[in-house]
Amino acid sequence: MMVIRPIQASDFEALYQCAVESGVGFTSLPVNEQLLHKKIEQSIRSFTHHVEKPGPESYLFVMQDTHSNEVVGTSGIQAAVGLDDAFYHYHMGKVVHTSRELNIYNPIDILTCCNDYTGVSEICTLFLREQARKSYNGRFLSKFRFLFIAEHAQRFSERVIAEMRGVSDENGNSPFWQWLEEHFFSLDFPTVDYLTGIGQKGFIAELMPKYPIYVSLLSKEAQAVIGKVHEKTRPALQLLHSEGFSCRGYVDIFDAGPTVEAHVQHIRTAQASQKLAVKIGHPEHAEVKIIINTQIADFRGVAVPALVQDEYLIISEAAATALNVQDGDMVRFAPIKL
Repeated sequence: MMVIRPIQASDFEALYQCAVESGVGFTSLPVNEQLLHKKIEQSIRSFTHHVEKPGPESYLFVMQDTHSNEVVGTSGIQAAVGLDDAFYHYHMGKVVHTSRELNIYNPIDILTCCNDYTGVSEICTLFLREQARKSYNGRFLSKFRFLFIAEHAQRFSERVIAEMRGVSDENGNSPFWQWLEEHFFSLDFPTVDYLTGIGQKGFIAELMPKYPIYVSLLSKEAQAVIGKVHEKTRPALQLLHSEGFSCRGYVDIFDAGPTVEAHVQHIRTAQASQKLAVKIGHPEHAEVKIIINTQIADFRGVAVPALVQDEYLIISEAAATALNVQDGDMVRFAPIKL
């Protein structure tokens, strides 16, 4: 059985391995021991804070195989982005160059740097190791966060975003960044990706173009990848689309990958979730459900067969043990497939 729980200090080696395997372009998991230790420490503090409104809290979870005790994946939630460091995006818009006298009308696509998502919640740091990419593990590792947000609504914004990894090659080269590098930054993509991951973002404000960029002035290769995702990110994007997320014209400032957003009340898994008391039994022929307990520091989540019966959720004894619940305890749950 796979169980999801808050990260602990003892999970450092597993998190470091996830960072190594995630590769260039996965900004939230840089291969930097000091920063990864800091991420773990910040997460531990966040799970123990009393929170009445979203702030700088960062919740990092791990997926663990209960049979082998191996950590096979991680995912996280930022309660409110951009409160400590500026949170940049490009917004895709248009300007119109027109002359009635000459009968010329030219709408032009532009990219404008902005901080429009400051204060919203972000789901992030989703990575599942290769050996665990089977069954419904990836779906579980992504979707349980919507139950956690729904259960602890005061800790999060009503808007949730996800930054999707943009197009880059096997060496980490981004066609979009290559144009910016040539004209403004003089830093390759792996370097800026790493600097951003370790929190050194001052160079963005210092070197970023001060005015909107005319898309038609970019290289053809750069234009072609605006709003596109890395091939390994397509399944994650499809899942978020199925949950009700959409792109409102915002893209990453480095690789031009799309940022998608949704209001919590419109996220399908959050909408479909219910709270019931647990009854331990034998849920035969039951469909698999994502189930979480209602705790913070002692949070647990599983994806197991469960059955609604007489205002109770019937789960197995093994599932109850994994969730740290007993008969009568409340849980939140939703179907793993909607």
